[in-house]
Amino acid sequence: MDQASARQRFDVAAFIDDRKLSWREFAMLAVCSLVLFIDGFDMYFFGKILPAIAAGLNARPDQMDVVIFWTYVGMTIGAFLMPPLADRIGRRPVLAICGLGFGMLSIAGAYSETVTHMAWVRGISGIFFSAMLPIGLALLSEMTPRRWRAAFMAIALVCFSAGNAASGIIAAWLLDLYGWQVGFYVGGALGFLALPLLAMIPESLAFRVSRDPADPRIPATINAIGANQPVQGGEAFHLGDAVRPERDLGPLALLQKRYLAQTLILWGTCFLSLGNIALLQNWMATFFQEIGGIPIQEFAISAMISFAGGAVGTLIMGFLMDRMNPYWLIAVFYFVEAVALYTLGSVPFSSGIFLGALIMWNFTQVGGQTGLNNLATLSYPPEMRSSGIGWAGGWGRISGMAMAPFAGAMALRMMLPLDTIMAIVAGIAVAVGFGVILLGIVAPVLYPKKGAAVPH
Repeated sequence: MDQASARQRFDVAAFIDDRKLSWREFAMLAVCSLVLFIDGFDMYFFGKILPAIAAGLNARPDQMDVVIFWTYVGMTIGAFLMPPLADRIGRRPVLAICGLGFGMLSIAGAYSETVTHMAWVRGISGIFFSAMLPIGLALLSEMTPRRWRAAFMAIALVCFSAGNAASGIIAAWLLDLYGWQVGFYVGGALGFLALPLLAMIPESLAFRVSRDPADPRIPATINAIGANQPVQGGEAFHLGDAVRPERDLGPLALLQKRYLAQTLILWGTCFLSLGNIALLQNWMATFFQEIGGIPIQEFAISAMISFAGGAVGTLIMGFLMDRMNPYWLIAVFYFVEAVALYTLGSVPFSSGIFLGALIMWNFTQVGGQTGLNNLATLSYPPEMRSSGIGWAGGWGRISGMAMAPFAGAMALRMMLPLDTIMAIVAGIAVAVGFGVILLGIVAPVLYPKKGAAVPH
């Protein structure tokens, strides 16, 4: 390569990583965080008011298992379908499709008259709202300097958890005033809000360079963001020294030899972790009402208070992942989560210990899953980044589809004691912790030390 050609090369990854934080990076953070907030609300409000929805549909709470099952069928389809589509046509258009889709379907859910009707609506909705987290994280990670990437992703995931916590407002204060339909109306309105938000931010540069380095929108975006010297469009754009995967494999490139071990172990740990989260998010309030005699309004207030634990856990995970061994860090989170879960089933609801255990459970569950999400997002190149985190989450949705609907309903029908149920879910958290340790042993290149080569 001659000197003129060398001057024409433009490393987009270095351009992003070398930037100082400006209002543009904070705008990207704000929009992606709000998109994840919307996703968290729509994904989790249903479980908060499940007994009330069941009563409104003239059904028992355990008969809602079919609704939860089809919700997770839809979420599984969305997790495997939408992220690869985002790797093909772009992050922003797929996020817009998802927001519009679940916005309309959430409004339709308010008019359900039977359990079967609700199952269909929530099932199709799941295709759309299950994909916003992986695609939103991919977009944020690709437009954030590497030294701030984990922290920004952690902040966005706090907003996802905030959406979950905010859905508790429906159960605590709005349910008695407006009925169970209010959750669907609010969820639908938030879905529509995602569309103007996405119009405020640019498409991922890493995506555009990986798809077509000659894309004329690349220099325009770089100049808009603020390059030291304006680019004209004749440059040879590239992403550092990242090794390009076999693009004809599409998302199946995740199973190439260099990614195979980390991919399979990530799928296994996400299968257990997200399955456990699905079980608890959909049935915990019902367990404590039906078995423990705790009204859902009182439990919802405690759950909102405990959100602080999840927010702090997420931020601490994002801060520490670049500063210590992430595998041991994440494993410890899951082991402590197991202790908190066991405690929730063993102490009275009215005790301060219960609230402390609930806060610690949120701290470790949300923080631990944040660690897994960060590993999945940062471990693959742009050509398959959405697919990497989306398919890992997809295996979690399969677990939720198998575990969340029927395990919870079965526990109610068998009239299992509350301490037995919580001991079982605590055991699952222990298994996730050991899976993360195995990941660190088998595939330590997944999250390399500073200075080592990473996929941009």
